[in-house]
Amino acid sequence: MRGRSKGLKKRRQESSPMLVTLSRILRDPFLRIPTITLFVSGLTYASTLPYQSIIGINELGLGDGTYSVLIFLAAAINVVASVLLGILSDRLGDRRPLVLANAVSGMLGFGSIYIFRSVPVFAIAVLLLIPISNSMFSILFGSIRATTNTLQHREALSVTTTVRAIYSGSWALMPGLVGLYLASSSTMMPAYAVATVASISCFLLYFFCVPRSPKNAVRSRPQEDGFLASLARILEPGILLRVGSMALVSGTQRLSTTLSPLITTHAAHGTVVDVGLTACGVAFLEMPFMLFWAAMQKRFKNVHVLSVGTLIYSTYLVLVSFATARWQIYALIGINAFGAAAVLSVPISYLQDLIADKPGLGSSLLAVNMFLSGGVAAVLFAVGTAMTDYSGTALVGAACGLVATASILALDGRSARTAAA
Repeated sequence: MRGRSKGLKKRRQESSPMLVTLSRILRDPFLRIPTITLFVSGLTYASTLPYQSIIGINELGLGDGTYSVLIFLAAAINVVASVLLGILSDRLGDRRPLVLANAVSGMLGFGSIYIFRSVPVFAIAVLLLIPISNSMFSILFGSIRATTNTLQHREALSVTTTVRAIYSGSWALMPGLVGLYLASSSTMMPAYAVATVASISCFLLYFFCVPRSPKNAVRSRPQEDGFLASLARILEPGILLRVGSMALVSGTQRLSTTLSPLITTHAAHGTVVDVGLTACGVAFLEMPFMLFWAAMQKRFKNVHVLSVGTLIYSTYLVLVSFATARWQIYALIGINAFGAAAVLSVPISYLQDLIADKPGLGSSLLAVNMFLSGGVAAVLFAVGTAMTDYSGTALVGAACGLVATASILALDGRSARTAAA
């Protein structure tokens, strides 16, 4: 009977890979605390980013051009901060002090904007303090990667994608709640108060809850390579090609976030209410779909899962380009979320694998990818709208997705890079 019960338990685990992965995250404090902290840190970004341009331009009086330059420089500083802190985290081995510093930077940045409400303070916070705070994303994923390096590779991929799904929960939850509160407020500055509280929570989580044991040192040994030697790893041709391919994948998704509201309100004759409802629907569905993709990473190679997800998202862009009514936008929410879930989550493991022996440096490629993909989306939008309308530009994005798929398959389609260890 005992043997039979063990067999039943084993079969249940095999039939529920998502539950097994979630259980592993919850049991291990070196996965659990960084995951919870990631979710809470996501609340800072999710509560402020949707309203940052309104606050900067409408409430503080920045010009459109000035604000554009500000956010571009902020994105560049975030990349630099993420790479430098990633290298430092590998050299230190212990990422706890860096996460605490990230949290303090967020407390100062978000808090100063809320308290002082002036252009100089806003500029300093957005240019320096908030980008340093946002580099917590890559530092925490580096910490998780240092832990999952002890697992079989496909299990590690599944954990990373599941963690990304949990992070997405902050985006599904916070913008709507903050929006409801701000609807009756004369200013949108309280969004920065929410972000300040979230930053304080991140600090408290890591200060009081991260275990201090020799196990941490085993999982994340300090790296002896010099700073320049580490930085040179990013510039290797093979890594640059793959980072470029991921920028095309992520750029396709970022283009869609710009196009979808425009197509909804123009070609489909919808309203801003439809834009909000569609965004919420996609955000909520992304979480379970990310868990699905996490399960698929246990069975198939990472690059193949990513290719399928990119093709699905390209299909969505083709379909939405033909939308002429609101109901069609709503009908596409499922395929939108299904493809976006893969495009948002699977590249994390792919990029980390490029420099697998340096979790911090490898995870800093996430910030590099975010910066480059923003540039790809801007170029695609400019080229597409110069030649055609918003719907036609969606087809340009779909073509980019196909090019990205072909590129990653050509680079790694036959590679054992993502095979199980």
